[in-house]
Amino acid sequence: MRYDASRLTHDGSQVSNNSVQGAHDSAQGAAQAPHQAAPASNYNTPQQTAVAAVAAGTAKAALKPGNALVGGFLAGAYIAFGGLLAVVGSAGLNPQQWGGLITLVTGLVFSLGLILVVVGGAELLTGNMALIPLAVLARRVTVAKMLRNWLWVTIGNLAGSVFVAYVLADRTGVIAKTGGLTATQSYARLGAITMSKAVSETHMEQFLRAMGCNWLVCLAVWLALAARDVAGKILAIIFPITAFVALGFDHVVANMFFLPAAMFLHTGGVTFSNMVLNLIMAYLGNAVGAGVFVAGAYWYMYLRDQPAD
Repeated sequence: MRYDASRLTHDGSQVSNNSVQGAHDSAQGAAQAPHQAAPASNYNTPQQTAVAAVAAGTAKAALKPGNALVGGFLAGAYIAFGGLLAVVGSAGLNPQQWGGLITLVTGLVFSLGLILVVVGGAELLTGNMALIPLAVLARRVTVAKMLRNWLWVTIGNLAGSVFVAYVLADRTGVIAKTGGLTATQSYARLGAITMSKAVSETHMEQFLRAMGCNWLVCLAVWLALAARDVAGKILAIIFPITAFVALGFDHVVANMFFLPAAMFLHTGGVTFSNMVLNLIMAYLGNAVGAGVFVAGAYWYMYLRDQPAD
């Protein structure tokens, strides 16, 4: 018993010494805090963004078909809203006077589409072409689940885009061959956009432009993941989206609006066959741009040495 009491007394004194030492260390740390404290970051580092992207891709791959369809419909409609605004907003601008600024204006207002998708919440095929492959490379998702998600989201995106093209662009008279000045100018602008995409470009040009397009679009998604507030996400989206539109690149979901709208309105010389071929080449190019230059590149830099959970 005396041995135990002695040990207890010893342990008690040790705890007391440690407490004093701890208090001293705390005081010393507080004194040094102004020199050591770093301001909290208002954005995610690339490593943190990569982890967030994997989590997002994993969640998207797990969506039920109904959720993917409805989310896809919304995203298709949101991108179509951006496309419709881009046509109307850039209509009537004289190319000889405005030059390349016309496509810059087109891209700036088209950014509305991805802002609505990212901030509002929806399922966009082209974004999922980077996020879910990243989750596949991180061994969180199977290829079969990825392809299933792409299937349902593609159907939803197409339905939403065509709905806006027919109901809100054609039947409303917002774009029309005859009527008010804005409607007729928008008709000519839509024809110019779609003739370039579906008629003038070769299939290889469509593929390469689509590859470049989704590299930039998925960079916009990546930068939006890095931002921690709504204003930062919006700003992160605007510049890459403006760039891809101004450069004349091809986005498969945007083309799901532009080309059917041109067919409904009989402008731009767009036929069903060259619309389908354009969408196929844009789909493939978008998948390569997202999978190789965003998902593949960032996985290699930040995630390849991380163990799978």
